[in-house]
Amino acid sequence: MSSSSDSATTAAAHEAAVVLPADLHARPAGRIARAAAGFTSTVRLRYAGRTVDPRGVLSLMSLGALAGSTVTVHAEGTDAEAAVAALADILATAE
Repeated sequence: MSSSSDSATTAAAHEAAVVLPADLHARPAGRIARAAAGFTSTVRLRYAGRTVDPRGVLSLMSLGALAGSTVTVHAEGTDAEAAVAALADILATAE
C-alpha cells in the first residue's frame, strides 16, 4: 500500500519584509532564535544579499542589519505563516 503525505499538501511558503526599528543585536537575535526553534517550518532571514538560519544567534548578528534597514523573513512548511508572523513581530518591535 502506498500513502500520501498530508504535510506535502498542506505545506506553504510565506514571507514578510520588516523595517528594523533598532540594530539587530544580541537581545532581539536571542528572542528570534528561541522563537524560530519552536517551529517545524524551514525559516530563513535575508538581508543585503545574505541568507541565514535564524535559529543561530551568531548568524543573525553576523547579518549586520542596522536600524532602518529591511529584513525579509521567509518560511516554508506547515506552520510557515505562524513562523513568519512571530519572527516579523519580534523584528518590528526590537529595541
